[in-house]
Amino acid sequence: MKYIVSIIQPDRLEDVLKKLDEKEIHLVTVSNVLGRGRQKGISEVYRSHKEVGSLLKKIKLEIAVNEDYVNKTIEAVTLGARTGQIGDGKIFVLDLQDCIRIRTGEKGSMAIG
Repeated sequence: MKYIVSIIQPDRLEDVLKKLDEKEIHLVTVSNVLGRGRQKGISEVYRSHKEVGSLLKKIKLEIAVNEDYVNKTIEAVTLGARTGQIGDGKIFVLDLQDCIRIRTGEKGSMAIG
């Protein structure tokens, strides 16, 4: 089991969700987050004062999948989120030790769905 965390541009969310649906990956958690990457956010001038280090709005996707769906998930997120511009985002793949479905008590790969 793997836990896939992706940080993407907000305007790419619908495209990513569509690509995930096409690959039959429907279970996803979406959060609005703030962050900055190598570009260190946006520099803005406000009342003759340069504001640096601003945090950019991003979307965080969290997806728990069984091993069979890892590559499909990565491919779907990559295809849906890629614009070719700086700031397209990142995908992190983590080992998932366990998963428990609260309603039934199922554990492991059966609980993921």
